[in-house]
Amino acid sequence: MDGSFDFNSVFAASDQLLLGAGLTLQLTVEAVVLGMIVAVVGAWAKTSGPNWAKSVVNVYVEVIRNTPFLLQLYFFFFGLPALGFRLTPNQAALLTMVINLGAYATEIVRAGIEAIPHGQTEAGKALGFRPLQIFRLIILPPALRIIYQPLAGQFTMVLLGSSVVSAISANELTSVANSIQAANFKTFETYLVVSFMYLLMVLAFRALFNAIYTRSFGSDGQVQRVPGL
Repeated sequence: MDGSFDFNSVFAASDQLLLGAGLTLQLTVEAVVLGMIVAVVGAWAKTSGPNWAKSVVNVYVEVIRNTPFLLQLYFFFFGLPALGFRLTPNQAALLTMVINLGAYATEIVRAGIEAIPHGQTEAGKALGFRPLQIFRLIILPPALRIIYQPLAGQFTMVLLGSSVVSAISANELTSVANSIQAANFKTFETYLVVSFMYLLMVLAFRALFNAIYTRSFGSDGQVQRVPGL
C-alpha cells in the first residue's frame, strides 16, 4: 500500500452523487413538512383532544421513540407487503422518516404548547374564539418560537439520519456512494467526498434555519443565531 489516493473515479461519478444528494434533500424536506403536520396534530391531541386520541398518540409516540429507526424502516419496507401494501424503497424511506420525525416532534411541540400561559387560552375564550381558533391563532405561534431551536436541531438529525435508508437501497446519497465504492474500490476517497457533501448540506440547513429564525422571530433588526446549531 503506497498511501496515495485517487479521487478521479469519485469525481467522475459526480453526476450520480449530485442526484443522490438531491434525493436526500428531497426526502428530508418532504419528511419535515409532513412530519410537522403529524406533530402538530399529535400535540393538539395530547393537550386538547379527547381521551381516546390522547391514548392513541401516547402509544404512537412511545412505540416510535423506543424502537430503532432501522427496524421501523424494515417493518414498512419488508413487513407491509405481507399485509398487501407494497412500497418502493423511496416511498418506504419517506413514510418511515415522516412517522419517526412525527413522534419526536410531537413531544417538542407539546412542550411548547404547555409552556404558553393558560391565561392566553382564557382570553381567547373570552373573545369568542372556538377551540381550534385558539390553538391555531393564539397558542401555536408563540409556542413555535419557544420550540424553534430544538425543532431545527431535530430537522438536521432527519437529514443525517436519512443515510440509514440506504439499507433498503433507496437512491439517496449514501446508497449512491455504496454503489460507486463497490465499482471503483476507492473506499476512503468515496466516503471522504460524501462526508464532505453531508457537511455542506448540514451547514446549508443551519444557515437556512438561522435565517428563518431571524426573519420570523428576530427583534430590533439584530440577527439572532439559533443556539446549538
